[in-house]
Amino acid sequence: MSRETRAVINVSALQHNLAVARAAAEGARVMAVIKGNAYGHGLLRVAYALRQADAFAVTSVEEAIPLREAGFAHPILLLEGPYEPGEVHLASRYRLDIAVHSEWQVSVLQGARLSRPVNVWLKVDSGMHRLGLPPEQVRSAYTRMASLSAVAPHIRLMTHLARADELAAETTCKQMASFAEAVEGLRGERSIANSAGLLGWPETRTGWVRPGIMLYGASPFGAGPPPHARLRPAMSLTTRINAVYEHRAGDAIGYGGAWICPENMPVAVAAIGYADGYPRHAPSGTPVLVNGQRARLIGRVSMDMICLDVRGLQEPAEVGDLVTLWGPGLPAEEVAEHAGTIAYELFCTVTQRVRFQEQRDPDGQDQEPL
Repeated sequence: MSRETRAVINVSALQHNLAVARAAAEGARVMAVIKGNAYGHGLLRVAYALRQADAFAVTSVEEAIPLREAGFAHPILLLEGPYEPGEVHLASRYRLDIAVHSEWQVSVLQGARLSRPVNVWLKVDSGMHRLGLPPEQVRSAYTRMASLSAVAPHIRLMTHLARADELAAETTCKQMASFAEAVEGLRGERSIANSAGLLGWPETRTGWVRPGIMLYGASPFGAGPPPHARLRPAMSLTTRINAVYEHRAGDAIGYGGAWICPENMPVAVAAIGYADGYPRHAPSGTPVLVNGQRARLIGRVSMDMICLDVRGLQEPAEVGDLVTLWGPGLPAEEVAEHAGTIAYELFCTVTQRVRFQEQRDPDGQDQEPL
């Protein structure tokens, strides 16, 4: 029996989640965020699945150029803009939109001589204090860029929400007010909503929305359900049981003897570990599914293996049984909460040692082969 550790990507689920985003957008255009190798799901695979999106957003030219070379004609936004002056020329060559968030980028555009002007999204720091021009500098930067031959007409305006996943927090309202004041009177489409904004803050659904994590079926609100949305997990991480042992009360399980058997009990060993991207810091008690039934992790996560408490299953665990680490029936958000992290990280850290496969619902749409 080969080591069958797999990440199965459900293309139909991706398309369903895009439809959920579009319905929530209430007429705003949808920019699918596929940065970070599409949150670990595969850049081109996800782009083909989400080709009905109005645009794509990535981090860098290294992520954008493969999309162009694969034939995608969508607008593609570099969310962090150019990292160095020469990338402005690449953006022009490959017809990439750029976010402009710093004074040095404005200066680069002032001195650039491009064969084709670039579309600019002027990013406002409305309160996240990560990337973005301070509100008091926005008007000046906008005016300067509007006169440049390197900048295409119709500059767009954007910001990013820091705490939209906290529906009771006042921060989002303050950011909205700060953004509105900074761009008052400036022409151009607006973009505010990320996944949490799109689902939880109707007032952020202006012009363009930028869903990310929700496209992959995880809630931006952590283990809580997203408001008014039925998302479907796009990734199922699975493996197989490769051994089952009967241990005695008092036996210590795994490295450091971190978990002690409270009674005579069966313990299963599953073929996955931190070398596959399963979080090493996941504690005992983290849920898994064994043939669809809930079991739990015990002891420390090893490089290649985990141990499972398989007491109480309707059918005794056997070698070859399917183990689901996250996917339908076990949300990644729940696993992430146990492991003290977020679903974003779980998805992005699945390694290339894992075999990736595509899956479609029987009535799903055909996609271009990769």
